[in-house]
Amino acid sequence: MPHLFEPLRLRDLRLRNRVAMSPMCTYSADDGRASDWHLVHLGARAAGGVGLVVVEATAVEARGRISPFDLGLWRDDQVDGLRRITDFLRAQGAASAVQLAHAGRKASTHRPWAPGSGAVADEDGGWPVVGPTDEPFSPALRTPTALDGDGLARVVGAFADAAGRAHAAGFDAIEIHAAHGYLLHQFLSPLVNARGDGYGGDPAGRGRLLREVVGAVRAALPEGKPLLVRISASDWVEGGWSAEDSVRLAAELAGLGVDLIDCSSGGAVPGAKIPVSPGYQVPFAERVRREAGVASGAVGRITNAAQADAIIREGRADLVLLGKALLDDPQWAIRAARELRAAGAGDVAPPWPVPYGWVFG
Repeated sequence: MPHLFEPLRLRDLRLRNRVAMSPMCTYSADDGRASDWHLVHLGARAAGGVGLVVVEATAVEARGRISPFDLGLWRDDQVDGLRRITDFLRAQGAASAVQLAHAGRKASTHRPWAPGSGAVADEDGGWPVVGPTDEPFSPALRTPTALDGDGLARVVGAFADAAGRAHAAGFDAIEIHAAHGYLLHQFLSPLVNARGDGYGGDPAGRGRLLREVVGAVRAALPEGKPLLVRISASDWVEGGWSAEDSVRLAAELAGLGVDLIDCSSGGAVPGAKIPVSPGYQVPFAERVRREAGVASGAVGRITNAAQADAIIREGRADLVLLGKALLDDPQWAIRAARELRAAGAGDVAPPWPVPYGWVFG
């Protein structure tokens, strides 16, 4: 069997293969609630054979949305629409995770395709934003209010409450978003966090909020439910967050009950020069896996079956997360299984959904 199609166990969860759908914002929710769009969009990838579907950044509080159209789990009435989706994903043989997120100083922005750009004005439904300090991400975005002690406690509580709702919605795993310049990454990065209190300064201080969030979320979940964290493993800027920082952090998070580190990069500050190329972020996942002793996920310009299978076979990561490749082809996993079998990488039955599988045998 190709290594890409070996099962993966994380606590009590068994994934049918090592292919995951990366969380990708579609900015199509109504007041945080999921719709038929999300059911079809996510369900197509489950029917297409992936092992794990990770639902896009889902705000833990209203002020933590990137845009007014983000998914949310800050209210109980946002649970039912997501439960409908997790039920369908499970029926197709895929596991589900949700990425719990807070945009921090990058909140209250327009959708990427909207006529406007930058911050959403108050009169158009925008809202005040928060961050580690009062420094905005860019002149086009809102100036944040620096979080005080009460504000930090509110954020931690919001993540824990959202995790409880995610469990009620039937998600098999939870991912905490600590990447791409959003709130938890803002605290981690020395390029952004200039605080002088216990939530700033050295790496321990800058990582304190994430550790508190992880502890609160882990406590809100059953013991058998896996917890993932997505990090930006490098800021790609001199003096910023580094791969070495990521290895150290990953080991700390594993000790707090995190089961897999999803290794992305960038987003803390504008203007970073990122050397994008096929598999350019895979070395981060490899270092985290080997040096921190925790399972890792690789993401970023992973597009073909042989490339993905080699990442798993060579022990560079435990899970491969696909973004654009799955947008382009919802049945990528089925096609990959056929290609790997044809190339002699081992025999594997393509994960056809039952209403299709009987046709192809």
